[in-house]
Amino acid sequence: MSQKIRTRIAPSPTGFLHLGTARTALFSWAYARHFGGEFVLRIEDTDVARSTQDSVDQILASMQWLGLDFDEGPIYQMQRLERYAAVVDQLILEGKAYRCYCSPAELDDMREAQRARGEKTHYDGRWRPEPGKVLPAPSDAVQPVVRFKNPLDGDVTWDDVVKGPITINNREIDDLIIVRPDGVPTYNFCVVVDDWDMKISHVFRGDEHVNNTPWQINIFNALGAPLPQFGHVPVILGDDGQKLSKRRGAVSVTAYEEAGYLPEAMLNYLSRLGWSHGDEELFSREQLVSWFDGSHLSKSPAQWDPAKLEWVNSQYIKQADDARLAALVAAQLTGRGIVLDAVAVAALPAMCALFKDRCATTVALADWLVMYFAPVVPKTEDLAAHLTDAVKPALLALADSFAGIEWNKAAIQAAIKEVIAAHGLKMPLLAMPVRALVCGRVQTPAVDAVLELFTKEIVIKRLRSL
Repeated sequence: MSQKIRTRIAPSPTGFLHLGTARTALFSWAYARHFGGEFVLRIEDTDVARSTQDSVDQILASMQWLGLDFDEGPIYQMQRLERYAAVVDQLILEGKAYRCYCSPAELDDMREAQRARGEKTHYDGRWRPEPGKVLPAPSDAVQPVVRFKNPLDGDVTWDDVVKGPITINNREIDDLIIVRPDGVPTYNFCVVVDDWDMKISHVFRGDEHVNNTPWQINIFNALGAPLPQFGHVPVILGDDGQKLSKRRGAVSVTAYEEAGYLPEAMLNYLSRLGWSHGDEELFSREQLVSWFDGSHLSKSPAQWDPAKLEWVNSQYIKQADDARLAALVAAQLTGRGIVLDAVAVAALPAMCALFKDRCATTVALADWLVMYFAPVVPKTEDLAAHLTDAVKPALLALADSFAGIEWNKAAIQAAIKEVIAAHGLKMPLLAMPVRALVCGRVQTPAVDAVLELFTKEIVIKRLRSL
């Protein structure tokens, strides 16, 4: 491509970074990286009443966790008010924008009358300057807005990267407010000035913005600014078939971090929501960048599937470095009030290696490993089923045998076999109550491998507690 590729993500800091915006950020980032371009983070904070610093911090944390590094930013719209004001003044001077003194009551009456006539509600242009038109006298009691003078006729057409050609007639849209009564510019205006100034070449965003695009294209044209290419990706649907959003059913990206998901798994899963590369299900960040050229983006809504995300995450946990998993599990255990000493920390990687194949998240992995650091309470039904009078002498004998051996897997296995032979038992009859008493559950990996990771003293104490 002759033009330098520059993409952006522009979240509003009125809440957490939700999954739909995270996916759009991912597509924008991957597209820029694929073509050796640049990725910009912009914070659209002109909704002053609802924007918060906590939301900004959460957005930045989410981007960092996902590994979506940006080349410029964060750029804050509220720090660019002088630039917006200058562009507004230019549009007014050129007759492409105007001040409207309609009061809120007038606008309500206007819409009510239109509804009564069965018409689509829209601004009727009463303050729009036209040759020979006499405008009413401005009211000192009304703080005016500034409206963009949208073309009255003709079509707005663009070739959408995702949806293909889209055409909307200018009669379908009215004169957009570009500056509010308090002097703060609106989203549809700021986004055009920002994309123009920042030389954004491609805009990926949710398809709820399709209806905003004609206004924005008309403003680009009024400014004589080059148009970016637009790509509107379909929504993500929840389990109930409704759109995920900040207000409906969505949770934050960081909530998935807290729930024990790995960022590379989330990145992999998000990228498959509305995009594909053949039948590939699992792939690296590098492969994603290599393949993501803007093609193969779906026109249909994507379905959020928690079970599929769990499966993807489980695959990445199986492949993950044990020391890395140990650090994540340590944080989980510490959050549960468990104090880990140096010996415990050193043992965690081996514990993760033994149990990670059974886990879909690091939370589940921590659930397994709690038994090594905190007392366990076997289920009553497990004790009733497996801790019989016939097996109790063998358990006490096993505790005595353990006291005299070196603590390693081979010696543990030999001691168990000796006790089984001496008491005429089969392995499950002894292993199940051992698991129940020591681990608090009857299903675990091989019992000798599990016991080896406990201290000898804990195992003996729990066996003798029957």
